[in-house]
Amino acid sequence: VLLESEQFLTELTRLFQKCRLSGSVFITLKKYDGRTKPIPRKGSVEGFEPSDNKCLLRATDGKKKISTVL
Repeated sequence: VLLESEQFLTELTRLFQKCRLSGSVFITLKKYDGRTKPIPRKGSVEGFEPSDNKCLLRATDGKKKISTVL
């Protein structure tokens, strides 16, 4: 589920509270350029500007997944 930043922080807090006594929360961070499909390995990344850098932040407890773009 892709959320806005404020909603993501609220849901992340709920995940941490839910897993406080038992369980784990996994957080991953990944470079994100806005594409929804991967580019072929043979292709070159033309027109990629450093100012376009974004990050995809994901969190999961194994059952529920949340994500946002920063």
